This record gives sequence, structure tokens and C-alpha cells, in this order.
Amino acid sequence: MRPELLAPAGDMECLQTALRFGADAVYLGGQAFGMRGAPKNFTQDELRQAVQLAHSMGKRVYVTCNIIPHPEDMKALPGWLEEIAGTGADAVIAADLGLMQLTQKYAPAQEIHISTQAGITNAETATAYYNLGAKRVILARELTLEEIREIRAHTPPGLEIECFVHGAMCVSYSGRCLLSNYLTGRDANGGKCAQPCRWNYALVEETRPGMYIPVREDTHGTHILHAKDLCMIEHIPALIDAGIGSLKIEGRAKAAYYVAVAVNAYRVALDCAIEGAPLPGWVREEPRKLSHREYCTGFFFNKPNEAAQVNLAGGYTRPWEVIGIVKRCENGRCHAVQRGRAFVGDALEALVPVQAPVRVTLEDLRDENGHPVDATRHPEMRFSFCCETELPAGTVLRREAHTVL
Repeated sequence: MRPELLAPAGDMECLQTALRFGADAVYLGGQAFGMRGAPKNFTQDELRQAVQLAHSMGKRVYVTCNIIPHPEDMKALPGWLEEIAGTGADAVIAADLGLMQLTQKYAPAQEIHISTQAGITNAETATAYYNLGAKRVILARELTLEEIREIRAHTPPGLEIECFVHGAMCVSYSGRCLLSNYLTGRDANGGKCAQPCRWNYALVEETRPGMYIPVREDTHGTHILHAKDLCMIEHIPALIDAGIGSLKIEGRAKAAYYVAVAVNAYRVALDCAIEGAPLPGWVREEPRKLSHREYCTGFFFNKPNEAAQVNLAGGYTRPWEVIGIVKRCENGRCHAVQRGRAFVGDALEALVPVQAPVRVTLEDLRDENGHPVDATRHPEMRFSFCCETELPAGTVLRREAHTVL
């Protein structure tokens, strides 16, 4: 079975980007019951449009319903599940046995994928979910490749196995965390995580209230709960060899640029692995052109140790910035819409689907009326520039920024 590349989509732009840059399937959330409440997510009408678009391209759509539901949630779920079934979505991602049974009752045609929130770490549990009707399990992130290989060897062949291969990680076990609930009252397992693990912390001595004592590792502070980001771009053959059938990119709260870069790089990496071809050098570099924390390989090759997961530096590196999205190319000119300010003479990279980035220069810059300008100064400004390379619609124009936040 050819492994699937599964991409996140927090809104319609991200979904279109994921499909354009080579995802086989996308996972997304509706307006309720998903573990990502911050993104725009999809209304029922938008979800229906998303499914139609994906299916027209031979791609699949999975809808997240992976919160840890409370009694009030269970009351609203039957009607919501019936609506999801009406959109034609391919699967529901669930983390709860009761929710799984509701899905079978109110959306019986839906495949059920068991979320990583369920914490599946062995073949017996994976098989139990399969016997209850699950088509796929998304394994806990706390497994090594050898453990995944053992699970694959001792589960039914009809059970699909999915694993995260890229993106933000969490210091809690399989995402089950109470920090947000405790510190802010926002339910992390209800999709409202405030990400307190990313905050700076200081010490307070009991007899000196209000006196904050910083614990410093560097100028950004100490981030004792800050997990590194996961990046397995150089290890796709090992993932396939372990029996993983779906390679999942984290990031439903991320922008379309993140989706474009991550999907493009992993699409090429996956295709190279399937064909037995070497990984191009530019693919290795693409994840570093995303906003990211320090990368690691998670738990795949070893259990966590003193420095395996914690990113003491904190913060994100944001080395590249998006300056435009190509709309069309004709008569030697590239027409685009502004996403960030750029100037005549700027050296850019054009991120084209499923190929290496193309270098271009902003020459003969003009506004939408054909008047010469020295910069793209206004948000959403339409502009064009002289370009000998025929860039397809949706190409991302970016510029090196060297910005650390």
C-alpha cells in the first residue's frame, strides 16, 4: 500500500494549499468538538465545499471530533455527526469510545480513525479498537520505531496505522494536559489550550511574595516546558519500513505558508523513498525555512532523556517571510497578490509545487494598473513584475528574513 501524506487545514486557504502542494488527504475541524479551537476552522457549508474539492482531485478529508467530551458535549454530538455525514467527509477522528459508538449510530457510513489523544501504545489496544469498528489508529507520539514495527506485526492487516512525522510537540502524554485548565480555565482537551508550556516562568520564595526571581538559560529566559519540534524529513524510508501507512503533519493552527512548505517537502521526500531515490539537498533545507523551534526526531529513535525534548532556548526561528502569492503568469510578467512588503530588486524564492524552489528577482515592479512602483506597500495589493519563468498559480513568493522572535 502506498503511504498517505496527510496535511493539516485550519481554513479553506490552507486546504487548497495542501491539495495543491501534494497532500493525499487533509484533516480539518468543524466549528465544534475539535482539539484546535484557535483556527478559523470550517462551517458546514465550507466543509461541504472542501470535501467536493478534495474528491474532485482524488483526495480525502478527515474531520476531527477528538476532544475529551463531557456530558453537555454528548448531547449535541448526534446532530453534529449527522451533519458531518451529509458533507461526504471520508472519516471522523475520535478519541472517545462513547463518541465512537455515537458515530456508528448517527453516521454509520463514516470511517472512524482513533486519535492520538487515545494514547494507543500497543497492539492489543490497537486491535481492540479495530474489533470495535475503527479503520485506523493514530499511534501515541511516545513510541519508538521498533515499537511501531512490533505493533504493525501484531495487528490485523486491515487496520491502518498513522503517525505524526512533523510539527509541534507537547510535553504531556499524547496531548493530555491540564496546565491550561489549571492556569487559565481553558480546557486543553476541549480544543482551547492556551499553551502555557510556551510561557516564561520565574521562581517566587514563599516569604517574599511578589518578588520574582528569574531562572535564566539565555536572553529569552528558561522554557522548562518547551518541547522541541518534530522533523522526520530525512527518515521517511525508516517510517515506511516500520509499517506506517499515513504520515501526518501537525499544524491546524498554522498559516498557509507552513502548509505549503511542509507538504511540498514531505511530498518529494515520500516520493523519493517510494522510488528508492536519494533525498535532494534542497528538501532537507525546506523545514528550516519554516517558523519553528529547534528540531528533533521525537521518540522514534530513543526514549526521552535529559535534553531530548526540552527546547531551553524557547521561541521560534522565522528565517523566511512570505511576500506574495502568484495568481497568473502571462506575456513575461508574473501577477501576484501581496502578503508582505517587498521592494524592487529583492531576491526572492518561488515555492512551486513538487519541485525545488526557483530564484527570481523583483524587476520592473508595477501595481495592478500597470504603474511603476518601488515597493508592494499595501496589504493584499495586486502587483506584477518581469519574470521569465512561468510560475503556476498558487506559487508562494518568499524572501529571507533572518528574524528570530
